[in-house]
Formats: sequence, structure tokens, C-alpha cells
Amino acid sequence: MNDNILFDKGYQWIFFGRDPDKPEKIIDTNQYLIKDGNRSLLLDPGGIETFSAMLASITRHVRLDDISDIFASHQDPDIISSLGLWDKALPHARLHAPWLWEGFIRHFGCENIEYMGIPDEGCELELNNSKLVFIPAHYLHASGNYNVYDSNAKILMSGDIGAALEPAGSGMFVEDFDAHTQNMTLFHQRWMPSNKAKNDWVARVRNLDIEMMAPQHGRIFKGDDVKRFLDWFEALEVGIATNKLKKAA
Repeated sequence: MNDNILFDKGYQWIFFGRDPDKPEKIIDTNQYLIKDGNRSLLLDPGGIETFSAMLASITRHVRLDDISDIFASHQDPDIISSLGLWDKALPHARLHAPWLWEGFIRHFGCENIEYMGIPDEGCELELNNSKLVFIPAHYLHASGNYNVYDSNAKILMSGDIGAALEPAGSGMFVEDFDAHTQNMTLFHQRWMPSNKAKNDWVARVRNLDIEMMAPQHGRIFKGDDVKRFLDWFEALEVGIATNKLKKAA
């Protein structure tokens, strides 16, 4: 599991992804950790298949006792089916996840970790030096879904929004935006069901100061590519499920 520090000013944002040892038919996912003194937040920790690699990578940066909180943007197994194992490794932690999905997420195992249901309108979480906002991103693609925004680091962890399915060995950051849209178009048309929800999200996010947009799959957007993505996404018709989109599933 490769790891890179995205932000390091009083606290750190750490990116984990591009696991070369993942099973062939498992979707590659991006995981993130916010390390803030003796408190850390693990974002979308991944599927059960990546647990051992994630555990080994994380312990290079923090003590397990310092991981006080976990965030799950929605209920999909690629980001949270490892919960039963984290529940044993981090019995003291709290899980921040949509209230709507609690009955589903608990099927992955949640005996020790405290479930903190995020309300529909979102909420905030303060660590030590970082103040994070759970921003509603409902129907993009899950009916209960959130992003995480850090105004100090100017990073938006955007979940499946901005995701791209790419081959192993792809770079960490978007380098050619126009070329990158070829890896995003079918995914967003298939998995994002509502143009209204999409446009509401774009309007909300345009008001944020974002230097880096970090999705759950694929490459990270930085600088002007964040605005390019918002313009591209706003113009894209989504909720289109036709035969030609089968490969986007």
C-alpha cells in the first residue's frame, strides 16, 4: 500500500492507495488519514481485502490508540466492509457515518465502535488543530452520502465524486484533465442518478476554498483542475443507464 503526505502544517493529511497486491477483481480505492496530535481520523478505511495492508501502512504514521475516529461516506463494501476488523483493532473509536445506513453498515461488524449517525444536513468534527465539516452529497451516488471538507488544509475528500477507474500504476494527481475525463465520464453517468442533486452539490462546493479534491477512486485534483472538474461535472448529464454503460459498472 503506497502512502503520501498531502498536507503537513500542524497536522497531516495522508493518502493511502494504489495497492499493488490487491486481488485482481477488487476495485482499487483511496484511503485517507488525518493525523492531528493524539487524535486521528481514518476516512473510508476500505474493504476487508485491504485491511492487513492498511493496518501495516497506518502504523508507520500513528499509534492505533491515537485513531479516535473513523468516517464512512456511505455504505458500499469497497470502503467499509473492513469495519468488523477495525472494530477489533480500534474498540475505542467512533464511527461517523450516515444515520440512514446504520442498519446496513452494522452488518459489517460494529460491536465495540460507537456509531455516530451524521444528520442529513451534515455536521462538524473537531480534532485538535483541525475542524472538519461533513458536507451532504446525497444521491451522489448513495441516498445518504457525505464529503469531508477541511478549510485549513483546503482539501475536500469527495468520495465517489471525481472518481475514475484506472489501471494499476496510474499517477496520484491528475496531469491532463481533458484526457482524464475519459476515465470519469461513464462512471459518473452510471453511478450518479440525479442531475438535481449533482447541481445542488456543485453550487454548494463552489463556495468552498479548495486546493485539492481527493476522491475515493483514481487521481487527486489540485489547483485549477478542481474548478475544471466542477465545470465538467455541472455540464455532464448523469443518471443515464444504457447498454453502452455496462462497463462502467
